[in-house]
Amino acid sequence: AVRGVDGEAAEALSEVMARYGQGGAVIEHVLATSDSTGPVVQPLVVKSYIADVEGAEETVQKLREAIWHLNMIYPMPEPEVRKLAQSDWAEAWKQHYSRTKPGERLVVVPAWDEGPMGEGELPVRMDPGMAFGTGTHPSTQLCLLLLEKYLKPGDRIFDLGTGSGILSVAAARLGAGQIVASDTDPVAVQATLENIELNQLTGQIEVKVGSVDTFDGPFDLIVVNILAEVIALLLPDALARLAPGGLILLAGIIVEREDIVQEKVAALGLVVRERLNQSDWIGLAVERQGG
Repeated sequence: AVRGVDGEAAEALSEVMARYGQGGAVIEHVLATSDSTGPVVQPLVVKSYIADVEGAEETVQKLREAIWHLNMIYPMPEPEVRKLAQSDWAEAWKQHYSRTKPGERLVVVPAWDEGPMGEGELPVRMDPGMAFGTGTHPSTQLCLLLLEKYLKPGDRIFDLGTGSGILSVAAARLGAGQIVASDTDPVAVQATLENIELNQLTGQIEVKVGSVDTFDGPFDLIVVNILAEVIALLLPDALARLAPGGLILLAGIIVEREDIVQEKVAALGLVVRERLNQSDWIGLAVERQGG
């Protein structure tokens, strides 16, 4: 946990911690205090959980190093590390992880939640015991909103930088035809395969270790939920795989880095069809000039 973090730093920190912790990261609000001389300040606590298995100490060290680098941009307190009993760890995540419904139809559901779905709701089941995102981060929710709006039944989908596979599963629920997904991290690919199985979609989504050049296309929708700098780097090759009239959905963009992506979008002759903003994170739907 890192305590006493401000809002902007907390969002960036949660993104970093989610890459190393089981089930993502949680941002908690601390009871605000104030005096008569200044405004109310509401500090935040960012928490993540790392399973106490072989390699855990190495994971903690990598996370410490990542936070140290982030501290160069957003000064923050030192992280605190505390060991929990297995039962405490499991229950801690259940307390913080519940159903999430970012739009009208898609609902991200914890694996243990066997409750009924509402009329028209489409379940995207996720296991918070895995890393790489569970649908609570604003950038993931923006992608789910854009998928819900723009995916047409039968569309060919490329989930670039799939992480947990949450967007691929969502695409399948929305009626996509061909779905392929890639990630440069083999652990992410394994997490994706397990979440595909959890959603009883085995064989419907092709997943490989790799980057933008892993699949040739063409694709009707390409979804890229990664950092702004990486989006700018991959966008030309993604565009080469976009079918006529297709859309590229972009997220993972903190508002302070949006110009990096917007400049590349303009340089490639693309136009922004829609821009969404949630908690200082940006989601974009971009297309070729003239559609």
